Amino acid sequence: MTLRIPSAVALALVLSGTGVVAQQDTIRIASPNQVTVLDPIISAAAGNIEAYGQLYARLLRKGADGKLQPGLAESWTISDDGLTYTLELRDAKFSDGTAITAEDAAFSLTRVAKDKNSAYPAGFAPLKEAVAIDEDTLQLTLEHPSAPMLSNLEIFNAAIVSKDDVEERGEEAFATNPVSSGPYMVKEWKPNDRLSLVANPYFWREGLPKIQNVELIEVSDDNARATMIMAGEIDVDRGVPWAQVDEVNGVDGVTVKLEPSTVTYVVLPNHSKPPFDNLTVRKAAAMALDREAITKAVTLGHATVANSTLSNALKYYDPNVQPPAYDPEGARKLLEENGLLGTEITMMIVPASEQIATLLKAQWDAAGFKTTVERVDAGLWWSKLTDADYQVTASWYYNETEDPDLAVRWALCGTCGSNSYYTRYNNEEVDRLTDEALREANEEKRAKLYSRIQQISLDDLSQIPLYYSPFTNAYSDRVKGLSLTPALQWTLEEAELTGN
Repeated sequence: MTLRIPSAVALALVLSGTGVVAQQDTIRIASPNQVTVLDPIISAAAGNIEAYGQLYARLLRKGADGKLQPGLAESWTISDDGLTYTLELRDAKFSDGTAITAEDAAFSLTRVAKDKNSAYPAGFAPLKEAVAIDEDTLQLTLEHPSAPMLSNLEIFNAAIVSKDDVEERGEEAFATNPVSSGPYMVKEWKPNDRLSLVANPYFWREGLPKIQNVELIEVSDDNARATMIMAGEIDVDRGVPWAQVDEVNGVDGVTVKLEPSTVTYVVLPNHSKPPFDNLTVRKAAAMALDREAITKAVTLGHATVANSTLSNALKYYDPNVQPPAYDPEGARKLLEENGLLGTEITMMIVPASEQIATLLKAQWDAAGFKTTVERVDAGLWWSKLTDADYQVTASWYYNETEDPDLAVRWALCGTCGSNSYYTRYNNEEVDRLTDEALREANEEKRAKLYSRIQQISLDDLSQIPLYYSPFTNAYSDRVKGLSLTPALQWTLEEAELTGN
């Protein structure tokens, strides 16, 4: 049995051995997103994903140019039939100093693909088996070809965990204070307050991370975070409200960056319940919305009006598809002709959606609907959404990679696990095309398949696309080289702090 040194003890040994004092350089990131669990297969919530990126390394990684690069895997080969991936692992260690082996990698990927507690196994659905050929060689066998499999090895839940740590201490202990493989390890976690991290002395990228300490601080109030960044109390504000972008950006020593993302804001109609189980109602609701005016009003012109059910940042996004054009008179006429004028709709919203809800209600009511707003907290919203206990709501989603497979499986596929983002939209042709596109290696053919998926889902009005949003993160000028990637990963391992 391998001796495992708890993170706090390992930290004490590292500090005492190097003469480092407790007051190391620290970067403070305030976010509205909570950290609730540190096991990377358990949750797909934004706050957890951002933490996983610091605690765990993956087999592949994205470079600054957005292209896949070697991570814990130095090299790889793919069989001619696309069913066998063989990866050679580099010499690397976990945060307790023990070797990262192919057995750990096989264990980690099997957990995300097969474990009943895996929150987001979609990217690894084709995985038949992951086995260690020897200490440094991992072999993945697929049930069928998967065009995005390599890029999926870089997403958050493909994190490599210690098999010994999970099995010896148990999943519950692991989920609160794991042995890590990434640039940082847990120093202290105070749920509902902050997750404090310290540099992993065994991180495989020599000389990194450059910043010794990280604090991921939970601050749900947007105004409070803005005040904190302007007062110098934090170094990064994860998500400046649109109305405050110019104010925060105007403060000396602070810069708001509009960073590329795959975030798409949409209206989610429940296809399993009246009135949105009726295509005519969905079409009238779409025609009633001035999406350009909504985008300008909410984002002050910083976002792009959405035309597709897929993000414009994804491969195979089709700029030529379009939802129904804004036509409130046509929407009213459509309702009248079908005996639907005065249709009552209830829109479920969370506090953060208040402005969007106000605009949606005004435009729907002007076209002949009677809209009631149901205000709920985020926890109840999620519960009612997943249980299909709602009529219509507004929300957003993002994609972990530039490949559209996961986005389609999350938002448009009725048989892929999330019931088309819990709208209960189900089109058999879309489901068939989703599987066909996953297996198709030819770029031109994949592009045509995804264009067809986008057109069908718009014709069905699976959702009503609103706008494509960049990230609005504020940074202290003392932070250099830090950004949030479209995959919700902070580039902390390469970032630096200047000054005090």
